[in-house]
Amino acid sequence: MPQHRHPAMLLGALLLVGAGCTQEPPKPASTIVPSDHVAPSPVGTSQNVLEKTFTLKKSAEFAFEIPAHAVQPQLHGLFASFPGDAHGTSDANADIDFLVLNEEQHADFVGNRPSEALFTVEDSNNQAVNFILPASQSQPVKYYLIFRNPDNSKNSKVVKATFRVDF
Repeated sequence: MPQHRHPAMLLGALLLVGAGCTQEPPKPASTIVPSDHVAPSPVGTSQNVLEKTFTLKKSAEFAFEIPAHAVQPQLHGLFASFPGDAHGTSDANADIDFLVLNEEQHADFVGNRPSEALFTVEDSNNQAVNFILPASQSQPVKYYLIFRNPDNSKNSKVVKATFRVDF
């Protein structure tokens, strides 16, 4: 004997099956996590920062930037200063100061406010520099190389400098 289904039950079953197939749209993310925006690491690369011979009267500054995600950037360089000619003798008459500053320290330096430097060499006419800079995290970081003629010196000097950053 064939079974007869009630049309109302059949309609109810179809509605339940149809409701199960409906998907809710995904909810938008309320916060953005910095790790969602990962950029390539500069590890294994180098960047020339300075390769120049220049006359130093009072001070000279050279800005450079460390890219984001640089875990252990290393500044390497040499400078030599001369009292007159870049090919002359270099002695105590050619002594200068050298500083590495971050942006905050540079603002203090420019504003003649007391501040510390990340790295300092005082009264030198020939110096090799090897310095590990702080990691840059998720944003690029700007630094400044400062060459300064000591306050008591009235004579300009010639400086020959070569610097690079390894990542």
